Amino acid sequence: MGMSAGGGSLQSEINVTPMVDIMLVLLIIFMVVTPFLQQGITVVIPRDLNHPDEDSRIIREDSVVISIPKDEQYYLGKTPVSKAELADKVDRMLKAIKNEEDKIVYIKSGVSVSYGEVVNVINEVRKLGVDKIGLVADKKKGGPPPAAKT
Repeated sequence: MGMSAGGGSLQSEINVTPMVDIMLVLLIIFMVVTPFLQQGITVVIPRDLNHPDEDSRIIREDSVVISIPKDEQYYLGKTPVSKAELADKVDRMLKAIKNEEDKIVYIKSGVSVSYGEVVNVINEVRKLGVDKIGLVADKKKGGPPPAAKT
């Protein structure tokens, strides 16, 4: 209750204007803060496969391409390799490449390959000091190119 400026009598009405102001400020604060409360990272999955430009280095003979058609099955180029010898052979191939810009390891994975299998290969490659890893995808017919660098 407030006092009127005039004769000293008490005002018996509730002044709702300050309450409405406070409610509007709280509403604005909640509207601004709510998007930051989401768990994880929002990822928009593309509907059309608009890949970046094709990396022409992937088709060269000296490029390092690891293929994983099925779980526990690895190929380096077209040569089958075991998981134990994969890191050594990749390291040898990378040492043979003189230009630092060309030291990229491409990883191709089959649809049925588990996510963990691909992550394990990426970790093995990163242990070798490689920070350029390309994940290879198939082209959509009449669509964009297959490789994108990460």
